Amino acid sequence: MIGGGTAPSPRASAETWMDMADDFQRGALSDRLGIPILVGVDAIHGHNNVYNATMFPHNIGLGATGDPDLVKRIGAATALEVRATGIPYTFAPCIAVCRDPRWGRCFESYSEDHNTVQQMTEIIPGLQGDVPANYLTNFPYVNGRTKVAGCAKHFVGDGGTMNGIDEYNTVIDWDGLRNIHMPPYLDSIRKGVATIMISYSSWNGKKMHTNYDLITGYLKNKLKFKGFVISDSEGIDRITTPPRANYTYSVYASIHAGIDMVMVPYTYVEFIEELTSLVKRNIIPMSRIDDAVERILRIKFIMGLFENPMGDRTLLNQLGSQEHRELAQEAVRKSLVLLKNGKNDNEPLLPLPKKARKILVAGSHADDMGNQCGGWTIKWHGQSGNITAGTTILSAVKNTVDPRTEVVFSENPDKEFLKSGDFSFAIVVVGELPYSEFVGDSNTLTIAEPGYSTITNVCEAVKCVVVIISGRPVVIEPYLEKMDALVAAWLPGTEGQGVTDVLFGDYGFTGKLARTWFRTVDQLPMNVGDPHYDPLFPFGYGLMTSPREVIASQ
Repeated sequence: MIGGGTAPSPRASAETWMDMADDFQRGALSDRLGIPILVGVDAIHGHNNVYNATMFPHNIGLGATGDPDLVKRIGAATALEVRATGIPYTFAPCIAVCRDPRWGRCFESYSEDHNTVQQMTEIIPGLQGDVPANYLTNFPYVNGRTKVAGCAKHFVGDGGTMNGIDEYNTVIDWDGLRNIHMPPYLDSIRKGVATIMISYSSWNGKKMHTNYDLITGYLKNKLKFKGFVISDSEGIDRITTPPRANYTYSVYASIHAGIDMVMVPYTYVEFIEELTSLVKRNIIPMSRIDDAVERILRIKFIMGLFENPMGDRTLLNQLGSQEHRELAQEAVRKSLVLLKNGKNDNEPLLPLPKKARKILVAGSHADDMGNQCGGWTIKWHGQSGNITAGTTILSAVKNTVDPRTEVVFSENPDKEFLKSGDFSFAIVVVGELPYSEFVGDSNTLTIAEPGYSTITNVCEAVKCVVVIISGRPVVIEPYLEKMDALVAAWLPGTEGQGVTDVLFGDYGFTGKLARTWFRTVDQLPMNVGDPHYDPLFPFGYGLMTSPREVIASQ
């Protein structure tokens, strides 16, 4: 396991990564049995730990595209970039159905609606390859050296925790669990997913890492899943409160429940000793170990890992390739959701003219690659700043407009500056700062300071379009009247050119909300179909525009 934010060295090349993976493999193959290891990495919006990799929009944006084929192509591109570093396994996709945007992992969820999430499991054949027509039903499948083993996560109910608290308790009856949170797993198994990761969260008070009935009884026996079941990182430590309070019990309960592979990044010697002791004392039967070993070996054989354990150096040039960046740019275009266009229906602001005298670009997220990519980018929780290669939205504006158009950037302009500027219009890019997991849990769902004052100052002085960079809907209603146009850009990744492609009308807006946009946080949780559904923008909402050349020809 190569965890979030881990790298062989800062800004390491694909070759350096592959050297590291091959070194791991040589160590494994030198053992008496010569069984290759399966190195896995969190490649959840592209190969996101790696400098210069293509970062695609996070899942919340991909859900808004409504385009399963696009997501499948992203899976295939991600597989190539992961293989370009010698790694054959990714801990993706997250197929959580996020029911509360206060959850810090909501951006890893495609939608609040399980039907949308089910469609987006098409990323699995992208990562792993299409299951052949005459293949065994519901059987794992990974097609060769340009594909990677995938991992559907986090089983099950991780997106339904109370108040959106990460790793907390999902309180729901069996019918609710089966009808809301389980359906994407059925699709994933049908599409040949190789592995399934267990959630840190609990279901009705029982830790998922100990849930025999759901892991063995339902997933393995009822659904006939034949891949292997993996713990989350240090997931077994957290079975007790405080963590590791009774480690022997935690090892027993998790292995008995049906977990086949355990992620133990630090205390692996202790884990091996505890597990060995439990087996020797017949507390864990050898049949349980045999089941786990058989499942893990099955995946390694299906992948061809015994025949080709080392990295394929012909793939080194796939990392951050132009083709993948163009695909990411397409994904950004299709993920943008236009929420408002003009202060009245007769005067739309978008698409913006490229031939303007003077444009203001403002906001903390306009020229910040880290903010644009969000969490799980180079570092586990992400980081503001110029952390990887790509195109910021400010750079994209400069690339797009007429060469004679003056583009002025001011992160948080004051009223005097705005009065004296004589701007044709302004693009304000603000949003959330990067986070992941529990760090992102929020009861307020506000954007980062001074975002709201930037919106107020600019939009009161100049015609403005506000572009929100966020991992979920955020508080925006009190400021909506001030704006001429509003775009939800989610966490678009490295290819900011996709934003300006649509703002300036080279392409039309097509994205639709795959999440309900609330008025106030007091309404949460609120999902489509709820009895007291009163959103600012409903599920499925999204204004459309035509490309500029279509408008010109009408």
